[in-house]
Amino acid sequence: MFSILLFFHSIFRWLVLISLSLTIYNSATSLVTKSLFTKKDDQYRHWTATIIHIQFMLGMVMYFKSPAVARFKTIGIATARGITESTFFGVIHISMMITAVILVTLGSAFAKRYQEDKKKFSIMLLCFSIALLIILAAIPWPFSPMAQRPFLRP
Repeated sequence: MFSILLFFHSIFRWLVLISLSLTIYNSATSLVTKSLFTKKDDQYRHWTATIIHIQFMLGMVMYFKSPAVARFKTIGIATARGITESTFFGVIHISMMITAVILVTLGSAFAKRYQEDKKKFSIMLLCFSIALLIILAAIPWPFSPMAQRPFLRP
């Protein structure tokens, strides 16, 4: 089961990055051109939040099934020397991703409730951009110094 979750978590990583990037680009260009907030813009907001929430649920299930997190729970943070793979997944990755999900959720909720189009685009641009930066920093890229994973898990 863990390998299936790992595969879907890996696939959804790309969907999260693509949807966030598209929504950020759309919000930035709409702010510059002073566009109205249309149904298409609302769909970008909605689908980006939905995709990141699906990824979050996959990640939470994996967190409790992960061998790396299990090792971290066994040795604890006090005995872990430096940033090991188990420390990365046990503390850093999960806390940064939860922060990013909260930012996307808040940005989506505020954008949905604001009346002014400029405010909708501004809050989405701000919250989603910060979330994207956090996500990019927290992903275990193949070149990451903390934990390396391939671009796509088989």
